[in-house]
Amino acid sequence: MDLATIIGVVVALVIVFTVQILEGGSPASIILIPSMLLVFGGAFCAGMAGGVLKDALGAGKLLQKAFLAKVAPPNKLVDDVVKLAERARREGLLALEDAVKTVEHPFLKRGLQLAIDGTDPEELHDILHAEVAAKKKADKAGMKIFENMGGYAPTVGIIGTVMGLVHVLENLDKPESLGHSIAAAFVATLWGVLSANLIFLPVAARLARLSGIEAEEMELVIDGVLAIQAGSNPRLVAQKLRSLLPPDAAKAAEAASTKKAA
Repeated sequence: MDLATIIGVVVALVIVFTVQILEGGSPASIILIPSMLLVFGGAFCAGMAGGVLKDALGAGKLLQKAFLAKVAPPNKLVDDVVKLAERARREGLLALEDAVKTVEHPFLKRGLQLAIDGTDPEELHDILHAEVAAKKKADKAGMKIFENMGGYAPTVGIIGTVMGLVHVLENLDKPESLGHSIAAAFVATLWGVLSANLIFLPVAARLARLSGIEAEEMELVIDGVLAIQAGSNPRLVAQKLRSLLPPDAAKAAEAASTKKAA
């Protein structure tokens, strides 16, 4: 599990409440259920209205993915592909039929199965790249609702503030409660801006980052599967795939390979 999103959001909220305390205020003064319900519920409904129902129904799973997704080291995937390339070079492509059952990466498993079934290399290339493109489109549609919520939340908060101020004006004959009512009115704007910039937009950015990582892995898998199908030298396969990794990951993979060879 990658804790970046959990740490970022939780620490940001802790900072907000800590500043509230340091300024002499009470955290309870900004935890107002009506304001929070209006901002979170209104932003979600507005985001849903701007998309399709399927996107809204899948928001829960996407939120879970944003906070709990596991980011595997890319060099592990390279090692798995190289091992498969070594076996295919030694025993033939059909020998991988049993090995496919133990492959954990779903996209790698599908690609290998297509190669073992004798799919033409060009067709295999087109099929796998089409799957990558389809995934990118689906991910973009999924994260859009959180981007929309981040855009709508501040405005919904302002709506809550206006509603609160209307209530204040209705009770000008009760001066003893005006201060509390005005403060409560502005809490909606606070939660609108806070939720947009500390929750919704970071979640959308996190989903975009995860989508990019997954797409890069899939591109790496495509090159690996095509190399295995062509019977390429495993060393060349390893070198080619490592060249696709980020510089730090490529250096780590190279170091691990050198240590293993020694």
